[in-house]
Amino acid sequence: MKLTDAVVADRFARVRSRMAETGMDALLLSTGADLPWLTGYEAMPLERLTMLVVPAEGDAVLVIPRLEAPRVVEHSSFGLAPWDETDDPIALVADLLGQPNNVSVETVPSAETVAAIGDHTWGRFVVELLVACPGLALRRGVEVTGPLRMVKDAAEIAALRRAAAAVDVIAVGLRDERFSGRTEAELSRVIVERMLAAGHERANFSIVATGPNGASPHHDPTDRVIEPGDVVLCDFGGTMDGYCSDITRMFVVGEPGREVSAEVRDVYAVLVAAQEAGVQAGVPGAPCEVVDAATRAVIAEGGYGEYFVHRTGHGIGTEEHEDPYMVAGNELPLAPWYAYSVEPGIYLPGRFGMRLEDIVVCTPEGPERLTNAPRDLAVVR
Repeated sequence: MKLTDAVVADRFARVRSRMAETGMDALLLSTGADLPWLTGYEAMPLERLTMLVVPAEGDAVLVIPRLEAPRVVEHSSFGLAPWDETDDPIALVADLLGQPNNVSVETVPSAETVAAIGDHTWGRFVVELLVACPGLALRRGVEVTGPLRMVKDAAEIAALRRAAAAVDVIAVGLRDERFSGRTEAELSRVIVERMLAAGHERANFSIVATGPNGASPHHDPTDRVIEPGDVVLCDFGGTMDGYCSDITRMFVVGEPGREVSAEVRDVYAVLVAAQEAGVQAGVPGAPCEVVDAATRAVIAEGGYGEYFVHRTGHGIGTEEHEDPYMVAGNELPLAPWYAYSVEPGIYLPGRFGMRLEDIVVCTPEGPERLTNAPRDLAVVR
């Protein structure tokens, strides 16, 4: 999503306010989602350092390889410091931090600068920065950016809606696909192609797990041939206009003259009830862990508690997994315009697995699903 000068300026202002609240002297952003969220520019994951240095006071500067600089859309809120192949970018960052570069640690008795560094910064750059700046203390960037990114603005919600609508169409289209006789990998590729055709810049994942493979929640599609009677889990999502989609729907391959087994239908009925309970629990002010507890209670009551092996959900935005997380122990109250998944699962080892996932937005009036493809157990050929 292209960011306007006004949006970038507003985000910089909120970042600096948050830095003051958390006692940060600087924010350092490299690879990961924080940088594009703040500036509109996504750093390539290269051995060449790209790092935005945001001081508590003064100008923010993007240290960037000269060959990458033409890709940056400049905004008035930050400047560029292109570096050449023979330059030392770590030294440039140290200078911007006002740190004595490569001074012996014995001459610096205590940290002079406290900086939040992006959670996805490559370890090599973190190590090199600490070596170059012995007066630097690092904390996690999410302390600054996490609370800001959790609350989506109107443009972000609109982008999430568009991404959700695109995968809704794909999920509906799968109901008319032939599953039997195809491999998991083949069907996964079909889903990837449809995400790209629907406007996603990239497909982030496309899980197709059939029969006993469905009991592995993050199964990698294989050459296993889908057979009549198989329960099929399809979980897929990508990035569209900078924001992520994520949906899971369940299918069962019909067998001529045979109904879907009562056990499969019963397990799925428990799952549907659990997901509905989790969605409805997501009201403003409710702790995130309440969403998890709501789904877990239904599954436990149905007798499948030990087969629900992961948290109920994750935040979603510029990353497919981001704060807040719907998990036991997370007492963070839900606030309007948090976006997250509700995706309980039941996984029976050696037999089959099921998951049902929708993206939900906490609105001032309560939870709203963004993904709305039919949630029944679709019987396919």
